[in-house]
Amino acid sequence: MPTGKLVFSQLMDHMPMKRFQHCVNRYRGNYKIKSFSCLNQFFCMAFAQLSFRESLRDIEICLRSMQPKLYHMGIRGQVARSTLAKANEHRDWRMYADFAQMLIPRARKLYCHDALGIELQETVYALDSTTIDLCLSLFPWATFRKSKGAIKLHTVLDLRGNIPTCVVMTPGNVHDVNILDTLLPDPGAFYIMDRGYIDFTRLDSLAQASAFFVIRAKTNFKFRRLYSSPIDKATGLKCDQTIVPTGTTTPHNYPNKLRRIRYYDHATQTDFVFLTNNFALPALTITQLYKSRWQVELFFKWIKQHLRIKSFYGTSENAVKTQIWIAIAVYVLIAIVKKRMHLNISLYTFLQILSVSLFEHVDILQLVKNIDYTNMPLDADNQLNLFN
Repeated sequence: MPTGKLVFSQLMDHMPMKRFQHCVNRYRGNYKIKSFSCLNQFFCMAFAQLSFRESLRDIEICLRSMQPKLYHMGIRGQVARSTLAKANEHRDWRMYADFAQMLIPRARKLYCHDALGIELQETVYALDSTTIDLCLSLFPWATFRKSKGAIKLHTVLDLRGNIPTCVVMTPGNVHDVNILDTLLPDPGAFYIMDRGYIDFTRLDSLAQASAFFVIRAKTNFKFRRLYSSPIDKATGLKCDQTIVPTGTTTPHNYPNKLRRIRYYDHATQTDFVFLTNNFALPALTITQLYKSRWQVELFFKWIKQHLRIKSFYGTSENAVKTQIWIAIAVYVLIAIVKKRMHLNISLYTFLQILSVSLFEHVDILQLVKNIDYTNMPLDADNQLNLFN
């Protein structure tokens, strides 16, 4: 007879259960619930994320086929598609949003000493958004265009560990720059943004909060050069200037000096012009900081490929937000487990192992050690890998 905990149970043991229950109680999630609690709902949805289930019926069939093991997974009673659908439809999604936000500081603490690839002690955040297309007839609340629905995930990513520190979900027609209104700036930190976030009033608010920004300038940006600093053109740098904005409204919206750096990337044969309020770092380091912004693009591609956030188990706004926040919570939880267990494999590899081992009575460390991942074929690099 198998002994030991199921792999799924070993993962869920890393959940702070008291914190989870606190989130549930805050929104009265278990009010008048007799059998299928919010914890059972979370476990079922987490199982769906980890095992790549396609639908509610898929979840129901898989879990019912393992009925004798459900108790050991922490799931009480029989799983029914209608019960799970009703829970996703009506139970407040903010429970799972708050829980994911509680997991994020724990993950960041574990990854805070990871190498950034740049000699920099300060925290570096990348800001961006991704659009998830939806059918407007099925999701009428997700307004985007006249005949198309969508939602946006606005994300602030901590580049040490690729941990999302802030996620805001909005309809697809909300502009990216609005995320800056909800941002609580971290003094001394760097915020890396594309030119879609240029709003000098909001950038001035960042600067007033003692935070630094690095943003790509628009081609029609008007300025007056005060003086230039010496550069090494062999590195690709074209200029390092101290400027003041000009124009009709920009000088009033941002009344301080800016640093303008122009850089030519030989790999892509592209000219980049960056604006920043940091005058201390070398110009080449500023360009490297912006290059690291690509990690947020990889993060979006990765979660779309490996988590269930492109097709949904329900059509209501509550069901969609519940699924996305549980997916984020699972992502952060797996990152925590990987770091705590000192697993020297990519997150993609870890998820693939878990997807076929959730019902096994075997230690997670033993699962990883059974195969020599250092000799895997190079074809595996075609997948997007975070946490290498």
